[in-house]
This record gives sequence, structure tokens and C-alpha cells, in this order.
Amino acid sequence: MQDPPECFRDMNAQYGEVVYLDAFGQPMIILGTHEAAIELLDKRASKYSSRKFSAMGDLTGLSWLISVVPYGGRWRGIRRNVHQHMNAKAVTQYSSIQQREVKAFLVRLLDDPKDFSAHGRFLFTAVIMRVVYGLDLKPDDDYIHTGDRAITAFNLAFLPGRYLVETFPIMRFIPTWFPGAKFKRDAAGWRDAVLRMRNEPWEGAVKAIREGRGVHSMVLDLMDRVNAGQDEEIAKDAAASVYLGESEQFRTLSTMQTFFAAMANYPEVQKRAQAELDTVVGPHRLPTFDDEKFLPYVCALIKECLRWKSVVPIGVAHLSLEEDEYHGYRIPKDSIVVSNIWAYSRDPRHYTDPEEFRPERFLKDGQLDQSVLDPGLIAFGYGRRICPGQHFAKRTLFTLLSSVLHTFRISAPTDEKGSPVPVNMKMTLGVISYAEPFDCNIEPRSAVAEALIRTLRDEQIITDMGVKA
Repeated sequence: MQDPPECFRDMNAQYGEVVYLDAFGQPMIILGTHEAAIELLDKRASKYSSRKFSAMGDLTGLSWLISVVPYGGRWRGIRRNVHQHMNAKAVTQYSSIQQREVKAFLVRLLDDPKDFSAHGRFLFTAVIMRVVYGLDLKPDDDYIHTGDRAITAFNLAFLPGRYLVETFPIMRFIPTWFPGAKFKRDAAGWRDAVLRMRNEPWEGAVKAIREGRGVHSMVLDLMDRVNAGQDEEIAKDAAASVYLGESEQFRTLSTMQTFFAAMANYPEVQKRAQAELDTVVGPHRLPTFDDEKFLPYVCALIKECLRWKSVVPIGVAHLSLEEDEYHGYRIPKDSIVVSNIWAYSRDPRHYTDPEEFRPERFLKDGQLDQSVLDPGLIAFGYGRRICPGQHFAKRTLFTLLSSVLHTFRISAPTDEKGSPVPVNMKMTLGVISYAEPFDCNIEPRSAVAEALIRTLRDEQIITDMGVKA
């Protein structure tokens, strides 16, 4: 059976770039091209910026999340708070936190390379907890497990077609024990983690601030606004929206997994990126944001990671607020509008040989080719619902992936004859798509690279992050 993104792509291929479906009386519009998404969701954003009521969002306790809240005053308040801390200029203040956590990641990767996904999960959660709440995490903190449960709730509750109650919201009133009420039992199992994730870090940060122990963070700034009269619930929703993934900690984890698989399967790409890093950075330090403009191939590689495996294949559907028309086709009011990001990233008009991992598709004469569609314009959504954490995510990805490339060699596992066995990267089905567990070999590039990583142990900041000396 086809996954929804493939099914929708085939519909668009047969019927056109905009397809209308009737889902039990609910109008649904499938957008099959980036151009259609730009025209409707960006240029006509005022008509397509809301969300349909989600019964599962209500049952799981996720109705406060910025990506779920309907368009209106509450959404604008949450969005304003997030944007003030996650816009392109604001995120530059978090560079030292990102670099600190990446250094800790490199040490953990050296000690235990097989568990690279778990190290990545901790890295991204630790970064966002420090930025948002001013809290420093240890690898065994309860916040890690609570966040995992909450993102599972988001990932499955909003997956199109998974729960019938999304089509028939009246079902949310049936008893939990009733046949067909598994959705209520699922929601009940997630709700506690979701509410804890929203409330406990906020309460911990506010307590530290009131006791004079608060450090610079998003919550510290938000509490100044709360004390000046802003709604505390909106401020809390903004902070928790960033924590849960609007700032990309979970999307970034999936992109990191894509990177490790790609480097294992395409060693020539890895070597070319490392040669560029050797020339620009040299062997005795890690890359910094100041190096980014001198590393076009590394930047192209990161773009290709965003394109090659779609982290958010479909995303959360938009809702049309009024009737509209597109190229002679009527779009009814209150239509669910689905953007098939997975298909856009494989559109052969923009990307030849889309299944191949080819960073050079983004280069011309050794520099980034601005005429090629940037997958970042696809991966982070459209219109007023574009991911507000995209700038933060891109900086985290550059810091992490360039540092791993500079210090480690990633290769495919081998069979009994010593021949490489390509990594078969299968993606899970969800709002956010992850790689199923896979193995690859990870080792320091050289003795100099290993020594560089080991010097990080001597930095007190790494010891503070719980890395064993």
C-alpha cells in the first residue's frame, strides 16, 4: 500500500497540480507543486492561514500548540513571541550554546558512536531547553523522556487518516471503553506527558528567575512581558511550542539521521566536503559560523540533506477561510489544503535524478547557484504557517554537520567479505518522518582529529554538560 505522499503525487500526476477530494463531505485540496503552494499559501496567505479544529489535538492536550491554534488573536500572540526570539537576527545570540552542545556531542560520539541518534536527540533537546528555559540538562533528565512522549503524541495525532475522529469530531464524546474508541485511549496515554512538557519546564524556569538564579533565556524575556501585563498563558504556549519542535529540534534530528546515512552511502561526497573544510578551517579547530560563507560545498551538502529525505512529508494541513479560485478551479471555503512537501522535493523540473544524493546540483562555478530551488523554501512550510524556528534550525545544522564532517569518517557497514553494505534508509510514517534504526561505522578521521575532540574534555563547559572525563 502506498504512503499518502506517494498516493497524492500520483493523483496530481494524473489530474493536475491541484486536486479536489471529498473526504466524507469534507473538501480536501491536494497541492502537487511548489508553485501552487507559493501562489495559494504564500501569496494568498490571508485566505489559507488557519487550521481545522482537531479532535485529537483537543484530547491530547495539544490545542495550545502554535502549529495547531486557528488563525486569530491567540495565534498572533503566540507567533509574535516566538518570532521575537527566533528571527534571523535574534538567533545569532544562541551561537555559543549551539557550539557548546555540539562539542559535547562530538565527545559522546567518540565514546559511543553506535548510539549517534540518541546523542543527537539529547543534543537538540539540550540546546532548546537552554535557549528557551535557561535550564541545563543531563542525559538522564526526565525532560528528555517527557519530550519524547509529547512529540510522539504530535507525530501520530495529526497524521492524516490515522484517526477517524478527525473526520467525525462528534466521536470524541463516546466512552473510552466503547468499541472503536482506541483514539481516546491513545490520547489519554499521551495527555499527561503533553501537559507536563508544557508546564514543568516553565515552572522550573520561573522559579529560578524569582529566586534570582535565572539566566538569559526566552522565558526570562517573556516574564518581563508578563510582569508588564501580557497574558502568561500565551507566553507559556510560545515557550512550549518552541520546545516541542517549532524550533526544529525533532526535524533537525531527522535531518541529522539523513546526513549519517548519506555519508555512509556516498563516500565521495564526504571526501569532497572534508577537503573543503581542511582548506578553509585547517586541522586544529572546529568550523564556526564565520566559515560558512567560505564553505559552499558543505552548504550544498546540507541543502541536499533537507531535500533528499523529507522530514515533514505532508505537514499539518491548512484551512481555507473563504472561497477561492485557482486556474479556473473552485476551492470551497473551509477546505483542508494539503501541501505535499515530499513530492515538491522530488519534482524533476527542479531536481534531476531526485533519488540520488547530489550536493553539486546546488552549485555553479564553485558557488551556490541561486537559480536552483532552495529546499529550505520547501522543508519549512509556507505562508504565515512557515516554521518560525527555521533560522535556528539551519544554524544548528551547520554547526553540527560541519563539525562532524571535520572530525569523523562515516562509512557503510561491511559484510563477511569486507565489502560495504549500503545503508537502507527507511523512513517512518508520521507528521515528522524519522529514519528507522540503521548501522554505520563512525571513527575519527585522523589522530589529529581525535586529539582535537579529546581536548574538548578539558573544557569545563563540557564537564558541566555531563560528559565523563
